[in-house]
Amino acid sequence: MATRSRSKTVQKLDEMIHRLGDVPLDRIVCTPSLGKATEADLLRLQQMTERLYELVDGVLVEKPIGYLESSLAVWIAHLLAMSIDVFELGNLAGADGTVRLMPGLVRVPDVSFTRWEKFPGGTLPTTPIPDLVPDLAIEVLSPSNTAGEMRRKLKDYFLTGTVLVWLVDPVRRTVTVHTAPDEAKELGEADTLEGGTLLPGLKLPVRRLFERLPAPTPPSTRRRRKKA
Repeated sequence: MATRSRSKTVQKLDEMIHRLGDVPLDRIVCTPSLGKATEADLLRLQQMTERLYELVDGVLVEKPIGYLESSLAVWIAHLLAMSIDVFELGNLAGADGTVRLMPGLVRVPDVSFTRWEKFPGGTLPTTPIPDLVPDLAIEVLSPSNTAGEMRRKLKDYFLTGTVLVWLVDPVRRTVTVHTAPDEAKELGEADTLEGGTLLPGLKLPVRRLFERLPAPTPPSTRRRRKKA
């Protein structure tokens, strides 16, 4: 008597959200149906809403970014360009530089650097979502980014060929430099970012990244009660 095999495509909502990195529900787009979204849906939604979205496992996920995070990303790109002749080595793209890491997986790093040899003939792509894996991906953390989401992003980047990922935290004023999903070094404002073999000669003080941010709010202090 034949037995009925379980379908491997059946997936519960909580399982899908967990695969996405436990992102907040208000960042997940339900139309088209979860698991059925395409790149055409992504482009149409971006034009309609003027917001940024990523495509992961057939799901459109809004990329959170505010004025401060956007300003910080632009400033980081400026510092990279001023510190070394980065454009001799490759190309920088900003927060709307949507890239296809693999079929069905579209990411939008806040800043990315890609070596010229990845561009045929040294010409930038004209398609809105090119097949392009950045060598350096920089993600500026926003309040709604989850730890699981960033772990998933790290795996996606390194699995497809990215060699360096910087996670920039404007609240803690740190940069976590990843050379693999599970290999990282956290740098504070007293440290220096170096480009290694990817960006030789780059020595960028971490404090410069955050020098235009508002001064951190000192922790509140509780008034001590006077003894009777």
